[in-house]
Amino acid sequence: MNAADSPHINGPAERAYVVGTAGHVDHGKSTLVRALTGIDPDRLAEEKAREMTIDLGFAWLTLPSGQAVSIVDVPGHERFIKNMLAGVGGLDAALLVVAADEGPMPQTREHLAILDLLGISRGLIVLTKADTVDAEFLELAAEATREAVAGTTLAHAPLITTAATTGQGVDALKAALDALLADTPPRAPHGRPRLPVDRAFTIAGFGTVVTGTLLDGTLAAGQEVELLPRGIRGRVRGVQTHRAKVPLVLPGSRAAVNISGVAVEDVRRGDVLTTPGWLVPAHLLDVRLRMTAGAPALDQNDPVDLFIGASEVQGRATLLDADRLEAGDAGWVQLRLAQPVAVVRGDRFILRRPSPSETIGGGVIVECGPRRHRRFHANTLERLEGLARGTPEDLARQALATGPREMREVVAAMGQEQEAAQPILMALIGRGEVLMLAPGSNALSPTTFLLLEGGAAALEARLTLLLANFHAAQPLKRGMPREEAKSRLGLAPRLFDAFVAHLHEKGAIVAEGEGGAPVLRMPTHTVTLPPAQRVAADALLAALAGEPYAPPDPSTLGVGAETLAVLVEEGSIVRVAEGIVFAHDAYDRMVMQTLALIDAHGSVTLAQFRDAVGTTRKYAQAVMEYLDARRITRRSGDARLRGPLAREIMPRADQ
Repeated sequence: MNAADSPHINGPAERAYVVGTAGHVDHGKSTLVRALTGIDPDRLAEEKAREMTIDLGFAWLTLPSGQAVSIVDVPGHERFIKNMLAGVGGLDAALLVVAADEGPMPQTREHLAILDLLGISRGLIVLTKADTVDAEFLELAAEATREAVAGTTLAHAPLITTAATTGQGVDALKAALDALLADTPPRAPHGRPRLPVDRAFTIAGFGTVVTGTLLDGTLAAGQEVELLPRGIRGRVRGVQTHRAKVPLVLPGSRAAVNISGVAVEDVRRGDVLTTPGWLVPAHLLDVRLRMTAGAPALDQNDPVDLFIGASEVQGRATLLDADRLEAGDAGWVQLRLAQPVAVVRGDRFILRRPSPSETIGGGVIVECGPRRHRRFHANTLERLEGLARGTPEDLARQALATGPREMREVVAAMGQEQEAAQPILMALIGRGEVLMLAPGSNALSPTTFLLLEGGAAALEARLTLLLANFHAAQPLKRGMPREEAKSRLGLAPRLFDAFVAHLHEKGAIVAEGEGGAPVLRMPTHTVTLPPAQRVAADALLAALAGEPYAPPDPSTLGVGAETLAVLVEEGSIVRVAEGIVFAHDAYDRMVMQTLALIDAHGSVTLAQFRDAVGTTRKYAQAVMEYLDARRITRRSGDARLRGPLAREIMPRADQ
């Protein structure tokens, strides 16, 4: 699979971001993207011939920090505003592009209004074509742009001056984008996957491929999926991001998904790819609508075009609390759609008037698939206000949507006392919507970690994928070091420990070696030496049994470092120094004998230990230095005393 826009990494990134352009036609958006990424986002022959972006374009770059970023380039011409709207859903940040030789133009303002309605509050203002004007004109363009963004979500966005054709300001723009995203929290991989499809095509030998920005959850090869609203089922054959095959796609990633069982003719822009059985497409939506400044009035039952995700659907508006909404007004509206849409509560949308085509407003979905409402009905309006504020359950889900939280944090977000909140949380836990990380206990406490079921499944998938990849790369290792797994997951220590204990208790992973070198492994993983290495290992173990206190150098028996490491990990031998190993039972006897000598005489010298064990000075010195390093003994002049950890092995008889 090699999708032209498939969002270059060798595994799933820890953070994934999508940045989109916005701005008037011919203000240099695509040229700027080429300067930033080295990729031409215009892929259609017509676009190249006309030197004008018509449809969505895609590119990517790696910022100075190493952060990979996907870029969605949108058309700026008013005739292609619908294509622009299909690309701005799911953006983490925007680049508002304004040409210095023209300043803000009509589509600058419309694109800005759309970003504002969608709540995209992180972005940069980029003045392009700075090489075509003098300093005074450049200052005027910057001032006019600042006036245009005043009062919007980008009012305080940094302004960067560039000339893409000469490279002026491009490095500064990359640095500013790096700083912006460093301060942007990544989307938590919780919930079920939702990928609004903005392209679909076929690749010989692979079949149907769809692309889009993953909004929620994770996607991985082997998952059963469903294309909504028509309910077409298939299975993920593979996923790519930035033209590289990856095992798992995180939310916030541009992704190309190869699906088996689905014909490309059955896929449309705006379809939503998700897992089966949970998301029900709806013809009716209750929304809170905010009209844009300068918008034409919206009257009862007016026709509207709804843009949400990558979809465009016609419908009519039922005004629930007004006869007319004027520019700048806000109100409750029920949208009656000609075709169902696959959306969820909290999704943001844009409304446009069909003719003449223009943006009139946007807002947030409060309820999907409600009953038809009577207008000006007090109970209905009161209920919608309550839904907008959120029920205690809604507020709990919302608090957990960004990741695991302690119960006390969730209770605070619910605005409830703990006594009132606990039954609500227990109900969510009982229905399987929320997971309680309290292995071995069914009781909630203020510091118990809670997380959404989808988040737990996604986190488990990430950890098991880490372990599976580790076993594949290191088949002779017992497991992944626990600290490495914690670092790779990026979880706080107490949360990581609770989650590992939960997975260990349910049998999803095995946590072992809590003493010296704790590791995590998959339950099916066992270390099996190849036949030739097993023969060498058995020969070494036999030799150690024959000469327990004067062991041979393993290399003289053909035992390599890899085999030796396996024997150490499985506990058959103890390596006390380079080329010196003992069978574990012989080592244990020497430790006990050393501590017994110290308890009997107050201390033990190297010579006393050597004579008591019946070994040579070479081996005695290696053992004593090893015990010093492990704090079982401590050196005092020429003698050894008990070390801080000796009591854990053999308490003194008088203690």
